[in-house]
Amino acid sequence: MGDSPHTPFVSVVIPIRNEERFIARTLDRILNEDYPADRLEIIVADGMSDDATRQIVAAYVRRDARVRLIDNPERVTPCGLNAAIRASCGEIVCRIDGHCEVASDFVSQNVRLLQEHPEAWIVGGPIVHGATSLRGSAVAIAMSHPFGVGTARHRFAGFEGYSDTVQFPAFRRWVFDRVGLFDTTLVRNQDDEFNYRVVRAGGRIFVSPHVRYVYYVRDSLTNLFRQYFQYGFWRIPVIRKHKKPTSVRQIIPLLFFLAAVGLGAAGLLLRQPMLALALPSVYTFAMLLLGVSVVRRAGLRVATLVPVAVVIMHVAYALGMACGLSAALLRVRAWEEKGAMASLSR
Repeated sequence: MGDSPHTPFVSVVIPIRNEERFIARTLDRILNEDYPADRLEIIVADGMSDDATRQIVAAYVRRDARVRLIDNPERVTPCGLNAAIRASCGEIVCRIDGHCEVASDFVSQNVRLLQEHPEAWIVGGPIVHGATSLRGSAVAIAMSHPFGVGTARHRFAGFEGYSDTVQFPAFRRWVFDRVGLFDTTLVRNQDDEFNYRVVRAGGRIFVSPHVRYVYYVRDSLTNLFRQYFQYGFWRIPVIRKHKKPTSVRQIIPLLFFLAAVGLGAAGLLLRQPMLALALPSVYTFAMLLLGVSVVRRAGLRVATLVPVAVVIMHVAYALGMACGLSAALLRVRAWEEKGAMASLSR
């Protein structure tokens, strides 16, 4: 995109905490964007990292005036996002995370999409899941497969069209005036909840693979469980806030496992083992089919781990929702304990 008086000023906001492994690579990519340098700023909101993240970012601040470092003492993502947005000057705001790599035309392609789609309030690209290990490769496939994420089209690398959410969006600045900033009571799912407010207000979200980036997934199955447990747990306050799920797919895992337990109990009481094993058998067959379907592109070792990753995602999410629902029914405001939950979000 050529430099001209009409080239919009863009602010890239990055909420981070303990990202010493990836933050340098992320910043290098943004600083080498093909977008005019004098029309770009980068604001890093650090959640008081206790690794080398702050020192790494500070070195970039000294070297390049486009980079700014601000504190996020609350240590949770929505607070960091809001602080960075308030500190920004751009008429377009791009949000990314500290563990992703963006293409050299990431910013310019987002700007182009906003110009080509005036009806869109938000634009972005579908997620390309990256990994640095064997387990991570399995998790990356699980997070981008319909068996793993259902109809979450923004997670399919080739998807182009309208979506109900997007991972690393570019916003028109006036969107925040219309619907407000991110909900700081939500440690997780604050982006989905924000996008729901946008859609409910009449806005549209357009996703195109022309906007390219790689998001590096967790390479530990334990961390994957923790991540999806939190997704499920924090889904409940979003539902409470809006009095309904923001999309049907978000409640399917819990409904499936409740149905499996219900049929299992009924089968045992009625002495009908086929009834008790109906849903578990279908689920097991689906997971075996998934493993076989990815052998050719992933190899046998990764393919055997993909169903494991999917099961972890589904079980953790459903369990998280069940715990969140229990907390809500018991009036335990667990989601207000942001400090404790923030330590789990690393």
